[in-house]
Amino acid sequence: MTATPATPHLVFAPPVNLSGHGHYLHWGFVQISAANIVMIALIGAVFLAALFLPFPKPKGRDGK
Repeated sequence: MTATPATPHLVFAPPVNLSGHGHYLHWGFVQISAANIVMIALIGAVFLAALFLPFPKPKGRDGK
């Protein structure tokens, strides 16, 4: 019985087709790609989570 090696082209394949044209959003003179809007929204969500999620409190000497 021989093991089949993993094919790198399938392991590193992107989840979407990157061969097509990009999708752009227009607001007057502002033009931005949909991918950039998604990344800006994700970065904003992580930033807001870092601001509002509580940090773990260090335990005192008495263990409370």
